[in-house]
Amino acid sequence: MVQNHHIFFGTANRKLSEKYGLKVPLCWYHHHDSKTGVHFSKGLAERLHQEGQRKFEETHTREEFKEIFKKNYL
Repeated sequence: MVQNHHIFFGTANRKLSEKYGLKVPLCWYHHHDSKTGVHFSKGLAERLHQEGQRKFEETHTREEFKEIFKKNYL
């Protein structure tokens, strides 16, 4: 089963991910599994953060990203 993952999660960032369309489809294992899931794998989460920022910057500036998400992943 495929599930949508909000790239920037946590209460405030989840809403921002939804607003800007920063979601990716993940299978259950890559979403929730304790060995391979994004919520447990710092490396996978970081890679998705970078990809999400690149996607955002296709239509916005890096400064806007940093102002909204309070961090630069690139």
